[in-house]
Amino acid sequence: MSILKPISENDASEKVKNVFEEIKVSKNVNVVPNFWRTIANNSDTLECTWNSVQQVMKEGSLNSLFKELIYIAVSMTNSCEYCIRSHTKSAQTKGISDEMPNELIAVVAMANETSRLVESYQVEVDENLK
Repeated sequence: MSILKPISENDASEKVKNVFEEIKVSKNVNVVPNFWRTIANNSDTLECTWNSVQQVMKEGSLNSLFKELIYIAVSMTNSCEYCIRSHTKSAQTKGISDEMPNELIAVVAMANETSRLVESYQVEVDENLK
């Protein structure tokens, strides 16, 4: 349950309405997702986050599908259901195969398991890795 009430488009300030419009056009949606409507309680946070997401998630050395997979993996580790679902849906529009989610889950689970072992045993980094 949200701590703050999501901002409706009708009740939004002009600054928030402008970002909402960018979101709808960019994501090709008619309704602004709850994440954006909720953080719109602070228009500066909304604007800053939207600009950062646009910058980071655009095509670059890493293609946009690979970036979505990274986002999903981090969201799994952070136990963020909203982010997992949102970025899985986005990955589906970018061509994620039926096999990729299972393989991604296996990698995330293995990375978390081995990282916990390394931290628990306090394993020193090998010289050739420094």
